Amino acid sequence: MNFTITRQNLHSGLAAVSASIPSKTTLPVLSNILFEARDDGVWMSGTDLDVAVRVGVPADVKETGSLTAPGKKLQEITRELPDQPVEIATKGEQIELRCGRSHFKLNGLPAEEFPTLPAVDFAESWSVTGGDVSRLIHHTAFAVSTEESRPILNGVLWELRDGSMRMVATNGHRLARMAVPADSSGAPSADFIVPPAALQQVQRLFDGEDSISVARSGNHLGFRAERTEVYTRLIDGTYPNYEQVIPRDNDKVAIVDKKNFESAARRMAVVASDQTHRIRLKFEPGRVHLNVLTPDLGEGHDELEIDYEGDELEIGFNANYLLEVLRYMPTEEVKVTFKAPERAATIEPVGDDAPDYLCLVMPLRLLD
Repeated sequence: MNFTITRQNLHSGLAAVSASIPSKTTLPVLSNILFEARDDGVWMSGTDLDVAVRVGVPADVKETGSLTAPGKKLQEITRELPDQPVEIATKGEQIELRCGRSHFKLNGLPAEEFPTLPAVDFAESWSVTGGDVSRLIHHTAFAVSTEESRPILNGVLWELRDGSMRMVATNGHRLARMAVPADSSGAPSADFIVPPAALQQVQRLFDGEDSISVARSGNHLGFRAERTEVYTRLIDGTYPNYEQVIPRDNDKVAIVDKKNFESAARRMAVVASDQTHRIRLKFEPGRVHLNVLTPDLGEGHDELEIDYEGDELEIGFNANYLLEVLRYMPTEEVKVTFKAPERAATIEPVGDDAPDYLCLVMPLRLLD
């Protein structure tokens, strides 16, 4: 293998792939990046066995071939190189790098030891834009569960239908659901449960303007656009019927200024219990009272003017869940709906161009 590449191209390729390398592994080859010098440039691949990334970068290839080399070390070296062409060659199982007066030799491992990337067939694929997918991920992935007791909830449900796509995430205490219009380009409807780590790579590597092909083969999902590919293992199982928990009969509606509501909730969270993080909201016509009473710490009270005409109602929430949902609301005003103190509340953006987005927060019991 022998090729010459600009420092910038080498650095951007390494940066794209290095994020998929595990920080700790018992398999030494997983700490390496696979280099494949082909006629169409140099392809670099990295994987942690669950998520794999492959990118192609332009290079002047004098001799084709492949080898794996330490990913993080190469990235650190490349970051400090002068802005000059980099010549890379292999001798046996060593990779040799020359740039200006700098010269490095690093021990590699044979390409045959590198795990084979999933074979995903893109013949029947969905076509989505990077911007749409990124928006869905941003507004929903925060709500996934981190508990290992229910692995299904550790992923984001992605529903692809003709005309729309939707992502849903929940940990049982709060839920986020968003939909955007989409062209399925003839591919069948499908549901996937995708690990957040894979979605982070998709968000990071694809631009908003990219047209991404998405395809499934067996238990793997592939994302591809021009010279960037991401592959992930899907989470097995059936996602819970989230539609059942979204209330349809919440008849009490408050319109609240998001920024003010967020600030007040954050102030209250300071004196909320470290165990429950509970804050008490009392809605009455024209205003909401926020109260916290933590016996071993103290108490707090705040109030906001809001647009609310319903009956008086007191409801308790985990301040962290409430703040998290508000942080991802894309509009200046939000609509909060509820029915009773023990029933789920929904929070939605308000405005003519508000997206199809809904978050749900389960209430906490209020103990007098």
